[in-house]
Amino acid sequence: MVGLLLPLLSHSAWADIKVSATRVWPAQEYTRLTLESASPIQYSVSIVKNPDRVAIDLEKVVLTPELERLPEKIGAADPYISTVRIGRFKPGVLRLVLDLKTEVAPQVFVLKPVGNYGHRLVLDVYPVIPPDPLMAFLNENTATALQPELDIGNSTNVNVKAKSGRSIESPKKNKPEMIRLITVAIDPGHGGEDPGAISRNGTHEKNITLEIAKRLKAKIDKEPNMRAALTREGDYFISLPMRLVKARQLNADLLVSVHADAFIKPHARGSSVFALSERGATSAAARWLAKKENEADLIGGVNLDIKDPYLKQTLLDLSQTATINDSLKLGREVLAKIGDVNHLHKTEVEQAGFAVLKSPDIPSILVETAFISNPDEERKLKNAAYQEKLAEAILAGIKRYFADNPPLARSKMVLME
Repeated sequence: MVGLLLPLLSHSAWADIKVSATRVWPAQEYTRLTLESASPIQYSVSIVKNPDRVAIDLEKVVLTPELERLPEKIGAADPYISTVRIGRFKPGVLRLVLDLKTEVAPQVFVLKPVGNYGHRLVLDVYPVIPPDPLMAFLNENTATALQPELDIGNSTNVNVKAKSGRSIESPKKNKPEMIRLITVAIDPGHGGEDPGAISRNGTHEKNITLEIAKRLKAKIDKEPNMRAALTREGDYFISLPMRLVKARQLNADLLVSVHADAFIKPHARGSSVFALSERGATSAAARWLAKKENEADLIGGVNLDIKDPYLKQTLLDLSQTATINDSLKLGREVLAKIGDVNHLHKTEVEQAGFAVLKSPDIPSILVETAFISNPDEERKLKNAAYQEKLAEAILAGIKRYFADNPPLARSKMVLME
């Protein structure tokens, strides 16, 4: 009798976890695959060579239509995964096999329920050789980088300035001063697993911020003495520390983080600009907003088992007074220009402990473009013409800031020989 019952007990023991959602977020930095369920999933992972594959064994998981549709979500443009195969490996174990395009260093971890998410099993597929943000940025601008500009100085010196940041000097006796481009890091808030604020109509903050950021980058890149780079270029998650790391890797002169606020009451409206504070928030609302934005890593999902090698370098324990003062100057100029486009929620630059603004050597501001929770402002934020006006206003503020605060010489060259 016991022998007859064992197969039934075994089946009921393992066939009890259903994956309710699967999501795939491809990007040049890494591809993320997420399985969401009502209960935590036990797993094991292995790397198989010749050809390169990653196998993930899922215990007590049922093969549902949602899981069966997962292979359809792998696009041809995914830089790291070519296909996904799913099948029953052995009783009680479902196996996912990822066929790879290159050698990878996968990270697998679990996330507890947060916000609207249940339990999540996350697989981050990183390349063994990570892409260099600076080289990618330079490659992106190769065409314009080869178009030199003449900068006529006083006397007979001529300085030919390439848009890549390198100055090519004419063969004159007097050596002209090196002229470099101003680099602006633009940080579109949220992304991927972290949608940011969601309006009643279903508009996601992460999509609005990316659209405005792309428009701002296009405008900056048209300036003869400026260039811009995005911390994320698509719909994928980037942790708050990594956003700072990318800005520093690019040797940025400043960082502008773009957001679209939300509040529990739909009548809240207006644009705001924030800088970092070391002594607490300037208002209860600023403190609440900073806490909400700093929770992005909990929602987006960070592997806490991996110590961030960049964190110590990025969040240095030193006085940020000078950088914060510069951030306030930048914030005031941007706020003044945005005031010509939209109602201001606050007429002064506010301060709070935003994690994304904690670079000790890069003036940084966070721009809340409008309240996505306000139906009227949501319509504006989705409007291309309004997005253009916002981007133009932010650029105008940046230019005013640099007119009064010219950037200092870099401590290292942007373009290596």
